[in-house]
This record gives sequence, structure tokens and C-alpha cells, in this order.
Amino acid sequence: MTPIDPVALTADLVRCPSITPAEGGALVLLEAVLTKAGFTCTRVDRGGIANLFARWGRQGANRTFGFNGHTDVVPLGDENAWTMPPFGAEIKDGYLYGRGATDMKSGVAAFAAAAVDFVTETPPDGAVILAITGDEEADALDGTTALLDWMKANNEAMSVCLVGEPTSPNEMGEAMKIGRRGSMTAFFTVTGVQGHSAYPHRAKNPMPAMARLMDVLSSHELDQGTDHFDPSSLQVLTIDTGNPATNVTPAQTRATVNIRFNDQHSGASLTAWMQEEADKVAADFGVRVEMRVKISGESFVTPPGDLSDLIASAVEAETGRKPELSTSGGTSDARFVKDHCPVVEFGLVGKTMHQVDERVAVEHVHQLKAIYTHILREYFA
Repeated sequence: MTPIDPVALTADLVRCPSITPAEGGALVLLEAVLTKAGFTCTRVDRGGIANLFARWGRQGANRTFGFNGHTDVVPLGDENAWTMPPFGAEIKDGYLYGRGATDMKSGVAAFAAAAVDFVTETPPDGAVILAITGDEEADALDGTTALLDWMKANNEAMSVCLVGEPTSPNEMGEAMKIGRRGSMTAFFTVTGVQGHSAYPHRAKNPMPAMARLMDVLSSHELDQGTDHFDPSSLQVLTIDTGNPATNVTPAQTRATVNIRFNDQHSGASLTAWMQEEADKVAADFGVRVEMRVKISGESFVTPPGDLSDLIASAVEAETGRKPELSTSGGTSDARFVKDHCPVVEFGLVGKTMHQVDERVAVEHVHQLKAIYTHILREYFA
């Protein structure tokens, strides 16, 4: 079988207009490629989201290496600002342009190409699984979680997993991620009594209460960091009152905060702390404070060990760089995989992801396939 060109496969995937939650033909294309190579493929669609599970080898094998990634992409933004067609996959000056070129159709193409070539050339004593979702860039409710739920129900399992998200800030091979911070957002509503600003004793202005609460939350030191994480941070995102009048104190005001937290905290512990502070402010100012919380993911870390050593060794062998063990950045689907098996992330340079004229260095896509192939060879050696 002719080796798969990961750049050509990336281009084919970029030409699929899979703006989340649209499948756009990307998973149909991958299923055809993988089926031809002997993978058993199953569509695991849920909630209108397309997902693909593919396994080469025996179900229940003692050693199963898994890859996870996504083919959905973020919207284009101002399409007129693009200098290259966003779904054209055109190559210029050594870069392949298009939405998803970096995040992360090139990563999916690289691990699919590596997996196909590996099992074709040197069939391993074990199994290789590819779990590919179409719902990473949106709410992620029916993407990787649907795949993992289906795997559990059907006795499918990965021994370890590599998520192919972009991980390097500037140079190929700079960093791999062994964990991620948790992320949560809290929405506050403070309700008082509207009144004339000249007669404050007849009203209960919610604004001072909200200002106090936001100050208390944002000035509090959550921690000083841990062995693997920077200090947690709480950011006030908005305070909205919408009061155009100059002589009326409002009845209600709203605010939103976002917390990125390390493994000293959980979503539940931070929720309890914010609720306690909100209750204090409500009592001090005689207003009502309501809070709604959305937890996008808990903090986690895969302790350095066999999996991270394997990946770091392969990266150094192919790039000459020993990757930093990082936990920076936002959330990824690794936050779901970590409940299934040990998980590490490694992928391309992410400088242009989500930007206009998103692009990937052609050289890096070939290099990434070589790294993934190296990892598979060493894992099954």
C-alpha cells in the first residue's frame, strides 16, 4: 500500500467545510481511508453531532494505543479578510492555508496517516484506535464524551491516548501537555430596589454590592501554583447594568467571571467559595445575589512517566528538541479522556489557530507524522 501523504490528506480535510457542528464530509472521508486500510469503523453520532470510532486489531487487545482529535472548526470570522480561500487548502511559500489547517485537521491527518502506514507495514501485537469527533470547538457535549460512552458500552478501551492538538507555542517540538487547568464561569445577578438617585434611602442600589463582590473575588489569591501548574486566576469579564438614566438607581445588575484553576481546587470547591462570598455581600447590602455556574472542565495532570517519556523521546528524535512538560492553555478533549486512560497531548505549532489566514507549515505536517509513527513503533516494540 502506498504511504499516505499527510499533507494531501490535510488538504482534503480542509476542503470539507466542517464548521462546528457541521460534519462537512470530513469524517466520511476519513472513514473511507481507514476502512480501506483494514480499520473497523463505526459512526458514533449523538445529538446531531458526527463522531467516528476506528480500530485496527483485535478488540480487547492487551496493548491498545489511542489517538484523539477533532475535525470540526471554528467559524471563518470576516471572510473578506482572508487572503487565501478559507476552504481552498492552497499551498503558498511552504504553508497550507485554510480553516482548520492548524486546529486540527493537520493533526488528525498526521495520526491517521501514521496509523495506517504503521499497521500496514508492521502489524503490531495489539490494537490502534482513532477516536475522532466533530464537536470539540462548540459545547463538546456529544463529541468525545459520546465516543467514550459508546466505548464503555461496547467493551472498547484504549490503554493510553495521545490527543493531537497543537501544543507548541513557536517552534515544532517545544512543548507537550501532560495536563490542563480547569475552567469555569460564574454568572452573578444582584437585585435591589429601583429608585430616584436623589432619594437613595428609598431604594437599594445593587451596584455597590456588585462592585464589592467583584473586588472581593478578583483580589483574592487562590493559590501560588503547584509543581505542574501556574497560579490559578479569576478574571472579571463583564459588569452589565444597561442603565441610560442619570437620575435612576437600577434595580438589577449582572456580572460574569471566569476562573482557570489548577489541581489545588475543584469546580465544587470554587463554587462553594464564591457562594459564601456572595451570601456575605447580600447580607451586608440587603440585596439578593444569585449565582449560576458552568464548569467546562476540571483540572487534571497525567504524572510524568512511561507515556510522557515515550512521546518526549520520539519528539526529540525527530526534531532535536526535548519538549517542555506543560499544562498551559485552555481546555481540550483530554479533560474527558483522562477519566478513561492516561492521556498526553502533542501536536503542531498553534500560532495561527482560529485566526484569519490560518495556516500550517507543510514541513511540520510531515514531521508530525514521523513523530507519531516513531511513537507507535516504540510503544509496540
